[in-house]
Amino acid sequence: MRIIAKKTLTQYAENHPQAAGSLNDWFEKTRKAEWNNLTDIRQTFNSVDYVGNQRYVFNINGNNYRLVVLILMTSKTVYIRFIGTHAEYDRITDIENI
Repeated sequence: MRIIAKKTLTQYAENHPQAAGSLNDWFEKTRKAEWNNLTDIRQTFNSVDYVGNQRYVFNINGNNYRLVVLILMTSKTVYIRFIGTHAEYDRITDIENI
């Protein structure tokens, strides 16, 4: 999968070093993956949730952080839409359009 943009993860990890290892692990596994559907994603990350409109939510660092991505299966592209704490994620009112 092609991930747009790693810089977002890197910058977040600089400010939240406790999330750095988990974000790097997510990036490496995702980069090597060739997902075609939710079942494929769950073979890599069993805690992923589909929230609609091609958005998926990943638990990061034992669910302390949440990563929301837009995945275009046909072009094998993953767009980072949000990374934040669980509490920050809970304040999102329109997850399908983030």
